[in-house]
Amino acid sequence: MFERVGHAAYLDYAASTPLDPVVIEAMQAALADPVVTANASSTTHAAGRSAAAAIEDARARVARLVDAAPREVIFTSGATEADNLALFGTARYRRSEGRHIIGTMTEHKAVTDSLKQLAAEGFDVEWLPVDQHGIVSPADVAAAFRDDTILVTLMAVNNELGVINDVASVAALCRERGVSCHVDAAQAPGKIPLSVATIPADTVALSAHKMYGPKGIGALICRAPLAPQIEPLLFGGGQERGLRPGTPATHQVIGFGAAASRCLELASTADPVDALNARLLSGLLDVPGVTLNAAAAERVPHIVSVSVHDVHGDALLLAMEPVAVSTGAACSTISREPSAVLRAIGLPPALAESTLRFSLGRFSTVADVDAAVAQFAAAVDYVRSIGAEPQ
Repeated sequence: MFERVGHAAYLDYAASTPLDPVVIEAMQAALADPVVTANASSTTHAAGRSAAAAIEDARARVARLVDAAPREVIFTSGATEADNLALFGTARYRRSEGRHIIGTMTEHKAVTDSLKQLAAEGFDVEWLPVDQHGIVSPADVAAAFRDDTILVTLMAVNNELGVINDVASVAALCRERGVSCHVDAAQAPGKIPLSVATIPADTVALSAHKMYGPKGIGALICRAPLAPQIEPLLFGGGQERGLRPGTPATHQVIGFGAAASRCLELASTADPVDALNARLLSGLLDVPGVTLNAAAAERVPHIVSVSVHDVHGDALLLAMEPVAVSTGAACSTISREPSAVLRAIGLPPALAESTLRFSLGRFSTVADVDAAVAQFAAAVDYVRSIGAEPQ
């Protein structure tokens, strides 16, 4: 009989972060205020104007997070919608100029599935290779440019491996060639510096629930004057510069703004995740047959991906309870398919299926890490003892 040795611990911050208390307070105040809960589009009365003012305050806060202008912030339902709006909107607007799009299979499924759909619509999608750490070479991007290239998409921080791409260099190459550049930056805020002043991308996707804000709200940073050069996916009342119509979810927008301000506030303080990462890695790698993925690459300390020899990932994940971790990206696990990211870096299928992602965050503790390490060691021993190996 397998005995649990660790206490309940949440180490799946890359999937979703808990709400920061500051965010909860801001959202509760908004929900309790009958003025702020008015329709922000109803600017013919004071209540509607107050709601609109609250949204513009939050827009300014999100803009400050990435050094953008407030009018460049387009609120969406999350990074998935922001990615879709950027990719479909840009490609369809520029289709008369060319149909060549550059991407990689290590992107989030919101990007890869969008590119596959664009390919079905007649666009020529070129999938660039990555190195053994999952990094995209700017030189490979430059070599892939064609006269009909209209769009390049690249994520800032990989959600499974934690590796950091040189999006600034890629965006600069695109700017020189007049090619649109989209950056999925959902995993970047609070982990790496993120400024559209130094990363000349045309569009940048953000998600509130990856930065201690609420689910159901995100943003597309659409650099001025580009909004008229992106085709909308939705049509309605013309909100969000006509790119994302619909009545704004004021309380969620306010929560997003509070989360953005909190990220900026903590940017100048020491990140305790650095020390926790070292402790976590030491414990995990002490277990025989465990290897760290992307070990030699520049990575954020918040995400740790390890592969375990001679076990099956699903059995190992079940044995990890009550510690919350993931076998890969949360958006992909319901398909039960081996991670495309891990396949792209050359992991054999057996190791790809026996890979766990631990992700730390703002509220992680030493006790959480120690519980995860203890449960991991016990789980690996147990799964090996019952012979639960990949087929």
